[in-house]
Amino acid sequence: MDVEIQFPLEFLVVGTPVSLQAKRRESIKRWQAQIVAASRAALPEGHFARGSPIAATLFYFPAAEMAGDIDNIVKPVLDALGRNVDLDDRQVHRVLVQKFEPGNVFAFSPSSTLQDALDKREPVLYIRLSDDPFEDLA
Repeated sequence: MDVEIQFPLEFLVVGTPVSLQAKRRESIKRWQAQIVAASRAALPEGHFARGSPIAATLFYFPAAEMAGDIDNIVKPVLDALGRNVDLDDRQVHRVLVQKFEPGNVFAFSPSSTLQDALDKREPVLYIRLSDDPFEDLA
């Protein structure tokens, strides 16, 4: 039975994101496999990929000051989600990406999944997917 994904969808990927510019392609493939595994744990059994617009929020919580540029972690994440959550990354109409290095997290009201990310000691990537690319723009 096919099941539609209920948005917003939130999940965590424990580990340090791999940059699109990584020299070893195997590193990118392993990182993408971690993303797929984490997303599958949050998705309903028998779900189908959507064909409508998606908004992606990526918050990275490194264990120390981040080496490299935050923008280089986006493409491997979006590519990993392809055919699992969306059919093609052309459906991604909005991406919000931010790093929260130690000592640089401000007070806000997180969801329970985001709170789990804040409570972890190891590096973690919080991913939130929405079917409303215009949310928070009103």
